[in-house]
Amino acid sequence: MKKIHLLPNIITAFGLSCGLFVIFKMNMVGLGQVDQQVLTYTALILLLAVFADLLDGAIARAIKMESDFGGFFDSFADAITFGVGPSVIVLKTFSIESGTELSFLLTSSVMVYSVCGVLRLVRYNVASLLAKGDMDLIASHKKNFTGLPIPAAAAAAVSVNLFLISGEFRRMVTISEDMRTWAMFGVMIFLGYLMVCRLKFPNLKTLRLRVGSFRLVFLTVIIAVLIFYGILHHFAVVFCTISWFYITVALVLSMIRIISGKKSKTLEDYEPEPDDFDWVD
Repeated sequence: MKKIHLLPNIITAFGLSCGLFVIFKMNMVGLGQVDQQVLTYTALILLLAVFADLLDGAIARAIKMESDFGGFFDSFADAITFGVGPSVIVLKTFSIESGTELSFLLTSSVMVYSVCGVLRLVRYNVASLLAKGDMDLIASHKKNFTGLPIPAAAAAAVSVNLFLISGEFRRMVTISEDMRTWAMFGVMIFLGYLMVCRLKFPNLKTLRLRVGSFRLVFLTVIIAVLIFYGILHHFAVVFCTISWFYITVALVLSMIRIISGKKSKTLEDYEPEPDDFDWVD
């Protein structure tokens, strides 16, 4: 009988509970009654789920409790929390009349996002199974992700949605709900594509910075103070900036690699992965 380790799966279940709470809570809020405060609370709960998603894997590896059950449970939990959760949040934010063109477009875009998120998780699981026993493949997968990780995509989607109705944004720009709808339509389609594309995204857990230890500690403290201040007073702006900074840096590195060509060793780790699936009927 295979052993199923309890602690990592409890943390995964906690993250899944966060996602389910967000989905159920948003469904109890009336259409068009979602304000900045509600979105801020849901964003914080999703960030808690992101933390749980990072923690369960780290604990499983640290105490050597990794299992196939835990891996599949984690993927199913991510599909609900980060694949369905952001789509529900975006749909409930807008008070669009059902049956209109804008309603169809927004619904289509969140469906694309959710389906692409599930496809990315399936591809990740298949790649992990193929890499078993191959140390080179395992090292490569740990260094970078192929396609945007779904927790990062969820953070990007929720942060933009929150930022567009925040007081900071409204003081800078005045846009109609139709324009916000078109903006979120583009964002959800773009994030869906990033999740299933073959571009590489850095794994922050394996990031190495060539900075002196004292300077690194000093910079970390300064950045942490600025982030905490921003979260307390300008949460929407800081959340959106951090979420999209990660995506922007990854895309810039990938573009540099593509432009430099395969013969160049510049950013070799960011060479887009070839498509290794043959789609047949």
